[in-house]
This record gives sequence, structure tokens and C-alpha cells, in this order.
Amino acid sequence: MSEPKTPASKTSSQTAPSKSASGDVARRASSSAELDAFLSKVQSLQPATSGTGRLIFAMDATMSRQPTWDLALGLQSEMFDAVKQVGGLDVQLMYFRGFGECRSSKWVRDPDALARLMRQVHCEGGHTQIRKVLSHAKREAGRQTVNALVYVGDCMEESIDELCQLAGELGLIGVPVFVFQEGHDARAERAFKEIARLSRGAYCRFDAGSAAQLRALLTAVAVYASGGRKALENAKSGAATVLLEQLR
Repeated sequence: MSEPKTPASKTSSQTAPSKSASGDVARRASSSAELDAFLSKVQSLQPATSGTGRLIFAMDATMSRQPTWDLALGLQSEMFDAVKQVGGLDVQLMYFRGFGECRSSKWVRDPDALARLMRQVHCEGGHTQIRKVLSHAKREAGRQTVNALVYVGDCMEESIDELCQLAGELGLIGVPVFVFQEGHDARAERAFKEIARLSRGAYCRFDAGSAAQLRALLTAVAVYASGGRKALENAKSGAATVLLEQLR
């Protein structure tokens, strides 16, 4: 398997996806049980002892995600912006789409640069490439510590056994996968929950109804990855407070 390539710069003809109508977005809120389970799992994330955390943020950019793409980009941008004041977090953006296209950025600490990079990505038709994401995370962890992998997607079109094998290997080397699922695809849900379980990460559904809560949870994960408990205490957000209670 070839290494994911650094995203090429976009031409002026490539624009950010247009906003979809609010009616296109399902507004089913995640259950409180799912959110509680997510928070309880986040405590397994090992904070960086050096003051610099490393987090891989991977996105499914296939065409099925187009209706909620603007919402997802907004939440992801806000997550990086929220840790701007904390510092100490290196993030690598990764996405797949189209016919076998799977790319990863360089490790970046500037949240504004990541937000600009994400806005350049647009959806294209194609199959999922989650195996490449997990394999890439394993390779990166072999070079230098990776504190967490966050994955956002809506479906799964690969061998669940292969994905579970890789997820288990990530769990053994201390790279938890935090999976956020858009929509209610049952096959994807089974796979995503197993990936989270085997990697010692967490699973949570992602939709417009839970956007505010998940924005806070994503931020809490990023802040904790960047500086551990002290960074969460300084954040003084509702999600940070809940997370701190889980870490006692």
C-alpha cells in the first residue's frame, strides 16, 4: 500500500461545497447514554507528557456526506480554534474520496491553517477507505507517539474483520480511535463500535441534533490530548468539567 500523499493545492476552480438546506439534515439527537459512554471512554486517552500532543483527524469525504458536509467542516474548524489558546497540539488532517484518493497533510500546529486546509476539501463519489486510515495511523505511531485518532464518517464498505484487526493493533500501541458516525447506517454502526472498542477509544453518533454537545466533546478530546488534566482545567467549559469528573 502506498503512503497517503500530502494534499495538493487546489486550483481556483475548486470551491468549498455549497451549503445544503437545513431540511436535508437529520435532526435526531444522540441519546444521553451514548454521550455518557463516550465521555467515560475518553479518560483512556493518554495525555502528552511533553506538553505536545499529536492527533490525527480523518474524514470520509465521499459523496454520501455532501448533505452534512458544511456542518461537519464547521464543527471541525471550531474544535481546532478552541485549542488555539491552549497550544501544544499537533494535528494531521486526513481524508479519502473518489477513486482510491486518500491524502494526509503534514503535522500542523496552527489551527487557522488546518481550517483553511479543510475548507479546500470537497466531496467526491467513491468507496470508503477506512483501512488506509487505520494503517496510516499505525505507521505514524511507529515513528512518533500519536495520542488519538478521530474519525468522522457515515458508512463502511470494507471487510469488518480487517478493520477490527487494525483497530486491535492500534489499541495495543496506545492509539485510541474516537469514531463519530453521521446518520444511522446499521452496518457502519456495528463496524464503528467495534473499531472504538478494540482500539480502546469511543463511539458516538453525529448529527445536527447533537451538534452542540459533540462540538464540546471534540474540543475536550483535543484539549486533553494537547495538555492533559491541567489544560482541561484551564479550558473551563462544560464538557471539560464533565470530563474532569470522569477522570477523578
